[in-house]
Amino acid sequence: MAKTEEKCTMNLTSVKLHRYKMNLVTPFTTHAGTVQQREGILVEATDSNGQSGWGEGVAFSTPFYTAETVETSWIMMKDHFLPRIKESTIHHPSDLPKIVEKEQGHQMAKAALEGALWDLYAKQQNQSLSSLIGGVQSAIPVGVVVSLSEDLNELVSYYENQGYKRIKVKVRKGCEREDIEAVKRLSSGLSIMFDGNGAYGEEDLEHLASLDDLGLLMIEQPFKAGDFYLHRELQRRMDTPICLDESIGSYHDAYQAIQLGSCKNMNIKISRVGGLTEALRINDLCEAYGVSVWCGGMLETGISRAHNIAFASLPNITIPGDISASKRYWHEDVIIPEVELQGGQVEVPRHIAGIGFEINRERVSRITQETFTYPL
Repeated sequence: MAKTEEKCTMNLTSVKLHRYKMNLVTPFTTHAGTVQQREGILVEATDSNGQSGWGEGVAFSTPFYTAETVETSWIMMKDHFLPRIKESTIHHPSDLPKIVEKEQGHQMAKAALEGALWDLYAKQQNQSLSSLIGGVQSAIPVGVVVSLSEDLNELVSYYENQGYKRIKVKVRKGCEREDIEAVKRLSSGLSIMFDGNGAYGEEDLEHLASLDDLGLLMIEQPFKAGDFYLHRELQRRMDTPICLDESIGSYHDAYQAIQLGSCKNMNIKISRVGGLTEALRINDLCEAYGVSVWCGGMLETGISRAHNIAFASLPNITIPGDISASKRYWHEDVIIPEVELQGGQVEVPRHIAGIGFEINRERVSRITQETFTYPL
């Protein structure tokens, strides 16, 4: 992780919030519901030289994934976090967690602001974000997610032909074996995992353990967030790695999971843990304990995806993550160029300052429903 340098301040002059709505190419369905139209918040931080850095608030419109929503993120940034930033001196993006630590939770709102600062800081240092944080990979292998509302028969072979290295399936509870075996029949070599999204309980332990013979890459978050006990009990009964997602909201959560033996893999989502600073700490912890890491996604635009690409370029992140091409979700993304797949990999923009993509401001303007500018 890059050290905080005691140099001049970041000279922030304003932060602008863009609240947007965009239609997904196809509806995305889990056991918790269906998302057809994505609402979110783009964050633009500007310095005294007129440079802008961009981050993204990826909470959903309703609190089905975490307690946060777009509305709560908007309120927390506008009424709480931005006033604290104005009262503070920021030398480096990693200063932000301390500035906003008195407000409990709201990790995605904090991550959105910190993301804009990381992009801006990297531009001020004339470095790519990947290089700034110690990334070494020039291209990263990626996976794709297939939701319950999509046609496996149509998509599995399509995504395999596109070069994706791993497929994550949102299975039907009670029909996991049937769904996974269907994917296996349709695929000639994709790594397969399924995401439980916390839908299972203690009564499902033996049933889940019976799926060990399927040879899955992993089972992600079968039990509710924060239930380290049940995840530990399942991991003890299976060779298949258990991966934690929603359970990991902080460094302490990650440490607790590792010490209890609740997982062998960890999905680190920058937004879910409060920002890149915390994500880097968790990645370092996992590396020290030999826990495999991958970078998860949140149906985000190319801005958040670009941050994920930089993070996934770290040497310890070896499992293909949820960093699919822009066209997987959007008719038109908000970045130029859009994220594209080449031979099952996404190129890391290591020689362009910041996140490595330009912002399509005309597209941002078209999808924006509301803006708020806070002078600093």
